[in-house]
Amino acid sequence: MDSALSQTIERVRASIASQTALRIRGGGTKDFHGAALQGEVLDTRPLQGVVSYEPSELVVTVRAGTPLADLEALLAEQGQCLPFEPPHFGPGATVGGMVAAGLSGPARASVGAVRDYVLGLELVNGRAELLRFGGQVMKNVAGYDVSRLMAGAWGTLGLITEVSLKVLPVPPAEATLRFACSQADALRQLHAWGGQPLPLNASCWVDDGSSSGSGTLYVRLRGATAAVEAACRSMGGERQDNAGVAP
Repeated sequence: MDSALSQTIERVRASIASQTALRIRGGGTKDFHGAALQGEVLDTRPLQGVVSYEPSELVVTVRAGTPLADLEALLAEQGQCLPFEPPHFGPGATVGGMVAAGLSGPARASVGAVRDYVLGLELVNGRAELLRFGGQVMKNVAGYDVSRLMAGAWGTLGLITEVSLKVLPVPPAEATLRFACSQADALRQLHAWGGQPLPLNASCWVDDGSSSGSGTLYVRLRGATAAVEAACRSMGGERQDNAGVAP
């Protein structure tokens, strides 16, 4: 056990003895979310580093205080990614905060949420005990899946110190289509497309602010190059420059 982890456990043990509340905090990029923040800050950022990464196995194990941007850069070097597109809300976002918040990006509806990619984790519970759940492959998850339960728990069930995540290859092709339509028409069209074999990845309807209820629907396609190109031809719309479309 390294010094950063030992000090974290000792801090929890001391708070138990003094009956002092702790406020678990990584980069603080999600401090705006939720109820009032109370307790002495327990900084997770000393718990940094990639424990193991097996690109061929599509799994990475990383410590909770590791900057999320660093992890995504490491994965990008191997042509891989976190497909659920976790929001950062700032440059200091950490991997532990990503799991604890359980927030996903625009691809959540098509690829799944954060919890769907958590294979296992290590945590410190309210008794200052270091516990491990799950593993590095899906078949290791048996019985009550505590690992996924931690996703979205906001640290109320324990302090995440390390997490193993499933990653996926970056899709070979991507395209974003733009359609001018009302919200009702957008929903109707999305339902129709959802029943077809199209590489739909994300969608967003933006109100133009007028009293007519008109707006703009953006649909993102990701997948094999042939499938994306065929979908663009069949769906129509105005194709956008990928570099100019915000994720």
